[in-house]
Amino acid sequence: MTRWLGSTANKAAKIAACLTVVSFAGGAAQATEGYFQYGYGARQGALGGAGVADSRDAMSLSLNPAGLVDVGRQFQVGASLFAPFRSYDATGAGFVARGSHDSNSNYFVVPNLAYSSPIDMNSAWGVALFGNGGMNTNWPDMKRSATSSPCPPGTSGTGVFCDGKAGVDLMQAFLAFGYAHRIGNMSFGVSPVLAIQRFKANGLAAFGIMGVSSDAAHLSDNGYDYSYGGGVRVGGQWSLAPNFRVGVSGQTPMWMTKFDRYSGLFANGGSFDIPANVTAGVAWDAMPNLTLMADYKHIFYGSIPSIANSSAITGPGVLGTSGGPGFGWHDIDIVKLGVEWRATPVWTLRAGYAHNTNPIKSTDVMFNILAPGVVTDHITAGFAYKYSPNSTIEFAAAYVPSQHVSGPDPFGAPGSTIDIGMHQYQFTVGWTYQFDAPAPVPARLITK
Repeated sequence: MTRWLGSTANKAAKIAACLTVVSFAGGAAQATEGYFQYGYGARQGALGGAGVADSRDAMSLSLNPAGLVDVGRQFQVGASLFAPFRSYDATGAGFVARGSHDSNSNYFVVPNLAYSSPIDMNSAWGVALFGNGGMNTNWPDMKRSATSSPCPPGTSGTGVFCDGKAGVDLMQAFLAFGYAHRIGNMSFGVSPVLAIQRFKANGLAAFGIMGVSSDAAHLSDNGYDYSYGGGVRVGGQWSLAPNFRVGVSGQTPMWMTKFDRYSGLFANGGSFDIPANVTAGVAWDAMPNLTLMADYKHIFYGSIPSIANSSAITGPGVLGTSGGPGFGWHDIDIVKLGVEWRATPVWTLRAGYAHNTNPIKSTDVMFNILAPGVVTDHITAGFAYKYSPNSTIEFAAAYVPSQHVSGPDPFGAPGSTIDIGMHQYQFTVGWTYQFDAPAPVPARLITK
């Protein structure tokens, strides 16, 4: 492997090429913090996503690039089997197909890879690929009950929204390049991030026929469209005591090109930027082999019009316009707790818990049948087994309990309601190859 990687200059190019190809090998899914994954890689997956102040693997670049100086030369690869189960239940008379229904397509594979390398005793670089499953629903072509409103002429007359199978499929992949430098007991990192999105929507043509979209030809059933862009993540870590560290990390919005094929669906003519987020946390070594972590994260969904604008249909031709309807999501706050016990030289045990506020209000449930990102709790655990001096196999599992949001059907009779819900499971496996031990640091420094 060392020989194939070659010089430092070639490493980045070769790894980036591999990561870009692999990013499209996985399917899309409904992620967990709204539509963000709660953590990337097996370690974060087992710790509830915590660890902004405690970097120990190459995938820490996705959370806090400052931690690269503590990782050493390492290659990491993994994949998550993600299983979200989405449902809705509509009562009373209304436009949406009535009754209880479950979305199809419940199993997805999401890969991740990372590489890190020291430059000298106090600096390091890395590259990582990771992804959000994004938003995904696949509602079957169900028959409509007698309490469902008549479908407009020109539609199939079946399915959730009168036009057969319906749903959306959004995938987001990120390629991050990071640099970190240590000064005394502090380290700083910066990471330019390239992003690509893939999206399609099906079964929404009825909204065009009813005159709700500003561009019915670019509303639904146009296949996959792609969006490109990027942003920057920066971070810092401070060792305040021999066993206590503080970390902070922030990512700008990802400024993306528009989804032209869906300019009649998303606000501002197909605009769909990725929101900014900030994370701060602490890590305490309660014992030399036991670390406790606590993080706080804020995601700025409310700053992205196509996500945040109210889903209310206020008149004809509003979908896709400047200031047009979105999904009605607001900012969310997340608290993450993690514990890592390095029980023996070869076994490490981990557990975590995360709780986030719900981004979806009851007044926006109808449109969010397409994206029911309502879950709020994540219970996680996992382990790492070092089976050779250089190789470690890791595993993480997450259970996300069922959560529901109910609200009125805006196109329904008085008293009609829609309830959207979801629960999830996730299993992650990973392999880490440590080429050599992390570079020694001067004795004066306070380190992990």
